[in-house]
Amino acid sequence: MLDINFIREYKDQIKKAIELKKVDLNLDDLLAIDEDRRQLLSQIEDLRRQRNETAEKRDIERGKQIKEELDVLEKKQHEILTKYDKLMVKVPNIASADTPIGESEADNVEVFKWGEKPQFDFKPLDHIEIGKKLDILDLERGAKVGGYRGYYVKNEGVMLIMGIMMYALNKMVAHGYAPMIPPTLVKEFALFGSGYFKGQEYDGEVDEIYQVATSDKEATGENSQDRKFLVGTAEPSLLAYYANEILDESKLPIKLCGYSQCYRSEIGSYGKDTKGMYRVHEFMKVEQVVLTRANVAEAEKYQIEMLDLSKKMHEEMGLPYRQLQISTGDLSAGKYRQYDLEAWMPGLDRYGETGSASIFLDWQSRRLNVKYQTKDGKKEYVYMLNNTALPSPRIFIAILENFQQSDGSIKIPEVLIPYTHFSEIKPKG
Repeated sequence: MLDINFIREYKDQIKKAIELKKVDLNLDDLLAIDEDRRQLLSQIEDLRRQRNETAEKRDIERGKQIKEELDVLEKKQHEILTKYDKLMVKVPNIASADTPIGESEADNVEVFKWGEKPQFDFKPLDHIEIGKKLDILDLERGAKVGGYRGYYVKNEGVMLIMGIMMYALNKMVAHGYAPMIPPTLVKEFALFGSGYFKGQEYDGEVDEIYQVATSDKEATGENSQDRKFLVGTAEPSLLAYYANEILDESKLPIKLCGYSQCYRSEIGSYGKDTKGMYRVHEFMKVEQVVLTRANVAEAEKYQIEMLDLSKKMHEEMGLPYRQLQISTGDLSAGKYRQYDLEAWMPGLDRYGETGSASIFLDWQSRRLNVKYQTKDGKKEYVYMLNNTALPSPRIFIAILENFQQSDGSIKIPEVLIPYTHFSEIKPKG
């Protein structure tokens, strides 16, 4: 969400952002409603002032008349504010000046590439075949128990995935990111605030979020009025940690990393990547979040810092990858700038996304109401950033497919051996 004063001042740039990001919003409609809102507020404030003066004079008849006028205007105000809020949540952030202009993900730009794709002197297998032969992955029973996109990771596969997670966590902690295991079952405000709802409220037809149907209990024993949802990443929980708080400027930047289970309905991806672990409903991930002062250069600096850590981990594991800068046509409404990392996956014969690093500026912090107080006492909204340190399933896929050997075994990247306690996974029997 943006400041309405900013929207008025930069309406032409906002209109361009609406066009480039393909947001369903007529900005002129919003600005007209905003004008009605301000005029109505002025009238209501004037009537309230008159009501106070009338009360002092004990003019009962005039007091009744003012009350009737206020009732009408306040009802009208409620209707206008409802329309205003519905449109305000749709207003997109203006993309950074260096963001590529494009229509879709096809226009994302490769800005960096590392590593050589493996050359096999045998017919390579995909992770599905490898996982079955090594008895570390069971998709059939996963579908039987968990349904579509369900899976079991088994035996050495468990140690490999947990090794990836612990490796990522230790790397984050070593670089000053405070570790957290955040809630994965959260209230609605955390997902709205971080931008995981397309509109004001959850819409199961478009939002790739699972709502929990079971009602919850408050500490008093009464039924909770809050709807609960499963997060698709630790980002909403980490950002909401400081919701409705005012931080001290001296504490910024705040650097957090969260390890969590992640749940995604993948509604928008129905029929896409249906085989294997590439696109699943639940997985584990280590996520980074940074809260900075309201300074674009500072935010861009920490975005690159987070991205460089993810790149370094890909390199230390020996995984060929590339870095993309996301174009306006593939950039979500709240984002100012985004980079993606994609690891080479021989089984897909293409690069597959393994993470995203995004800057939202104050778009999320306004929704979550997270501010900081400057040295001179001024209150500003923090800037918020996030990055995928490492996700479990896609790094798992990349390791299996890139490091498969002619005898059917898998070599474990050297940096992961201290966590797995073995250097290879061999076929059973």
